[in-house]
Amino acid sequence: MSDRPPKPPRQERWDRRMEIPLAVASLAFLTGYAVRVLARHRLPQAWLDACLAVTVAAWAVFLVDYVVRLRLSGTGPLRFVRAHMLDTVVLLLPLLRPVRLVSFYDRVRRRHGTPRLGLYARVMAYAGLSAALLGFAGALTVYHHEVDAPGATIRTFGDAVWWTCATLATVGYGDVAPVTPVGRVTAVGVMACGLALLGAVTGSFSSWLVQAFTQEDEKRPPGDSPGAS
Repeated sequence: MSDRPPKPPRQERWDRRMEIPLAVASLAFLTGYAVRVLARHRLPQAWLDACLAVTVAAWAVFLVDYVVRLRLSGTGPLRFVRAHMLDTVVLLLPLLRPVRLVSFYDRVRRRHGTPRLGLYARVMAYAGLSAALLGFAGALTVYHHEVDAPGATIRTFGDAVWWTCATLATVGYGDVAPVTPVGRVTAVGVMACGLALLGAVTGSFSSWLVQAFTQEDEKRPPGDSPGAS
């Protein structure tokens, strides 16, 4: 007999055990990167090196989690990568870790029965928090690569935040825009993530409304439906 059946519970236990460490590592990574970007001309080199060490250590936690989940999955590396493409991208680009919260939306969609406003409201709150964290990370990345670029219009962190807000909202005023290759790749990622997060919020709210109306129709006595004679 294969020993694959008990592996999903082990992976589920590992995921639950790693929720808090991964959240702490994500916060440490973002904080270390932010300090290096925003205070690189004001802090001593020793402090900047310490921030770099924090970001590397946090990424090492992400790598260990990814490798352990790969082993617990019982699948080959290529199959695991295809099935966990978002996790793979987030491992390579840790600043995108807020996007992983969108996976919570998939679990909510699979729930049936009485609609729970609190649960769906939590999804929308998580999506809003993800948008804020992703926007901050995107602004840091763009500012880091644009501030000293020739012909750049993003010269301050405030400009980067304004650009990120407009990009996440898919407004695109065009008053400021990245000119470097890294900045433009970041722009594509921010646009895609903004659409995904917006879809998570609207889809969650729509699902709750559909379930609520369905429950009301099921509770209504026969012949009491609107339009019945």
